Amino acid sequence: MQADLTGGRRAYDQHDWSTAYEHLRGAEEVEDVEKFVVAAFLSGREEEAIEQMQRAHHARLKHGEVERAIYLAANLVMLLVNRGEEAQAAGWLARCRRLLDDLRRDCVEAGYVMVPSALQALGQGDVAHATEMFQEVIEVAERFGDPDLACMGRMGRGQSLLAAGHIAAGLEDFDENMVAVTSGEISPIVAGIIYCAVIDGCRGIYDLRRAQEWTQALDLWCQSQPGMVQYRGSCLVFRSQIMQFHGAWSDALVEADRARVRLTEPRVQAAAGEAYYQLAELHRLQGDLVKAEAAYRQANELGRSPQPGLALVRLAQRQVEPAAVALRRERDEAADPSRLCAVMPAFVEVMVAAGDLASAREGSETLTQVASVLNAPYVRALASYSDGEVRLAAAEPRAALESLRSALKLWRELDAPYEAARTRVLIGLACRELGDQDAATLEFDAARKMFVQLGATPEVARLDALAAPQARALPGGLSAREVEVMRLLAGGKSNRAIAAELFISEKTVARHVSNIFTKVGVSTRAAATAYAYEHGLQARRT
Repeated sequence: MQADLTGGRRAYDQHDWSTAYEHLRGAEEVEDVEKFVVAAFLSGREEEAIEQMQRAHHARLKHGEVERAIYLAANLVMLLVNRGEEAQAAGWLARCRRLLDDLRRDCVEAGYVMVPSALQALGQGDVAHATEMFQEVIEVAERFGDPDLACMGRMGRGQSLLAAGHIAAGLEDFDENMVAVTSGEISPIVAGIIYCAVIDGCRGIYDLRRAQEWTQALDLWCQSQPGMVQYRGSCLVFRSQIMQFHGAWSDALVEADRARVRLTEPRVQAAAGEAYYQLAELHRLQGDLVKAEAAYRQANELGRSPQPGLALVRLAQRQVEPAAVALRRERDEAADPSRLCAVMPAFVEVMVAAGDLASAREGSETLTQVASVLNAPYVRALASYSDGEVRLAAAEPRAALESLRSALKLWRELDAPYEAARTRVLIGLACRELGDQDAATLEFDAARKMFVQLGATPEVARLDALAAPQARALPGGLSAREVEVMRLLAGGKSNRAIAAELFISEKTVARHVSNIFTKVGVSTRAAATAYAYEHGLQARRT
């Protein structure tokens, strides 16, 4: 195909990538081939981009332009690493180092060659060495006045600082880089790499507000460039997660499926497991447990743990013990704050359902500790919610209300309708435990309305079941849980037997029994049994 070089070059300068790709196909001059590489990559044709980048590299070497050849090879290494083609990347990196050694002079390309090595050190957990290398990359960039390389160096340094627990300093590097991206100071390919690194970093520390802000900014930047394929890898999945978080579940499902296709065709990419996990989460939330389990299994096959989502499927299927076993193992294997934040909310929920309040409280305390380190509103909301959940299960409704109201405030600020509705359900239960049925009804009604809007069918059914027993007032100011305990007590069951049947601790049963005695004005189990029979609260026949 004959290239239209004039039209292609004009389209390239205007960042019209689809037109530049079409017009520059078949270009012979190496400068035009390099332009074609950029257009091909940014319009989603990575295979052609890599093939033509190799061609441009060899052309530069043939003309004796070694430094430019090294630059192209170093960029090729980054593209191959992002595609998961580690062996080829290692081969090209070795070539870069050999060419640098033969060159025997200081040049900016040495900084580009250093970046993948520093990323490798970071990936292997050698944070101190990685930080030193990225600092050296920044110094090389400043010495030669190269903004692309400076951004790459700051990207890596920011990642290293986050890994070392220096959250504020790491985020400063990220924010400076994103300003450079959105103001057009760096080349488009590097901009895409920087964006995905920043998003992954923010997601890793659960700074969803910052990640969303930069996503919106980049959306506007990308819309000004016709033909640009905006997102790659885990960034595709994150868009779906953002939509889910803000209540746009139908859009999130479409985006997750788009990510699945992009990450599995024509070849499976490293983030494909995340796409399947996200699809599974959306199916689970909407009540399609068969599709959810199938997608969790596919995620597992692709190297992404199916937990904690699969355990929550088991919980929905009333298989509490398998769910508890899986999440105890996941808790023990969670090695960093990000994974703890992913596992612990589900762990607490399952432990409460299993009646293991001691473990549930430990999980809640772990979340509180992580929240103090990350200081992200999302994690603080998770911690407050879990604390309220545990306190409610432990028959401490007043203390539970304090934590749950804090969580609800944060969820509203974050615009998280599903999480807010779940919190309102617990607030309603706490109010009901305290005898305020009007407040409980208001909270239940508000939560139900949101669940219906979202399509959260399982939560609607669960809420209806929770609200149904309170159609009439209970005698003696007893709460619903206290009535359950009294029925079993009146049936002659011991505290241990009651605890086993209700999946709560004996200590919690004892607290309920004490509250029952106080409310109905008795001091013995026999007198409580008599009260139960007088008021129609005796054990039901089966």
